[in-house]
Amino acid sequence: MAKITVERPHTLGLAEARERAEQLVLKLSDRYGLAHEWVDDTVRLEGKGAKGRVDVQEALIRITIELNFILSAMSGSIKSEVERVLDKALAA
Repeated sequence: MAKITVERPHTLGLAEARERAEQLVLKLSDRYGLAHEWVDDTVRLEGKGAKGRVDVQEALIRITIELNFILSAMSGSIKSEVERVLDKALAA
């Protein structure tokens, strides 16, 4: 299994960061077929071959995704996509 971790600091505050994280989660869910559920300030993600979480903090967003063996081969491109979507969501 491959593990992807992407962290980005921000100065948005918790409420705005949650809104931006929601945008990110919706895009990733659509693209990769992930179900998602908010629990406090964490979004749990689960789909075919992948599971993970998005942790929203006052000054940091951390995304952690575990990929099964098959998706592990695509971990580089998946990580790049996550970084791109997160950076876009934080810049919006």
